[in-house]
Amino acid sequence: MESHLAVLLPIAAVWLAAGLLADGLPRVDQAYALRRRAGWLLVLALTGLVLTAAVLAAGLLSPGGAAADRAAAALDVLALPALVVAACTVRRVRRLWAGAGAFASAPGTPAPHGLRAAAAHPLVGFPLQVAGLLAVPAVIGAGGDDLLTAPGVTGPAITVGAVVVLAIGIRHALRHNRLAERARPEEPARPAWPEEPTASRPAWPEEPTASRPAWPEQPARAAWVEQRARAAWPEQPAALRAAQPEQSAALRAVRPEEPASARAARPLHV
Repeated sequence: MESHLAVLLPIAAVWLAAGLLADGLPRVDQAYALRRRAGWLLVLALTGLVLTAAVLAAGLLSPGGAAADRAAAALDVLALPALVVAACTVRRVRRLWAGAGAFASAPGTPAPHGLRAAAAHPLVGFPLQVAGLLAVPAVIGAGGDDLLTAPGVTGPAITVGAVVVLAIGIRHALRHNRLAERARPEEPARPAWPEEPTASRPAWPEEPTASRPAWPEQPARAAWVEQRARAAWPEQPAALRAAQPEQSAALRAVRPEEPASARAARPLHV
């Protein structure tokens, strides 16, 4: 076995194991088991990052024909997935491990849907699985088999790999959305406003037509108005009408009228 192939095999095995473990992480329904597997996944991810970074750094420092340089050339395709794992996946897995520890006090505690949705996030399993998928052709190429570099095989192989990567991403997104919907709290049902039955509603009494006074015609309207006014305001008794002139005379006798000479001498105010 060539020396650079012996270097690539452990790296590919670590990335493949991490991808498989991340794929089954959302299906764990016990908090204790979820914490344990999240810890294993964190260790595998960090191990893969350390090995990949060590091989790439050794390839930069070694001469062109060395085994480390050939191994680093084969791992060039893993640089981008490894960078995503270091920036996003490690942080999310560490949070998942700490969150599951809060529910892992008892072995039989079920894992909440929120933790399972966090475990199914695309940034947890997708970069690890892509790194493991890209490590396979690197190992095949390092073994001396030129099957993937043939003119009629390279294009279809790249197309199939792109389709597989896209399918993995869609699968992770759909599973995360499904678990996130389960983790969302249910909204309390709004009580329906009770409808009043129609039988209990009292019908508005209809005024009989006979009790409605008909409006008189135009020629007799004035007489009708006068008749209604007299009915509302009765006439003054005759005794009061007879007492009014006498009262006026008595008042005139007590308060005589002013002589005309006094009225003439009174100055006018302008």
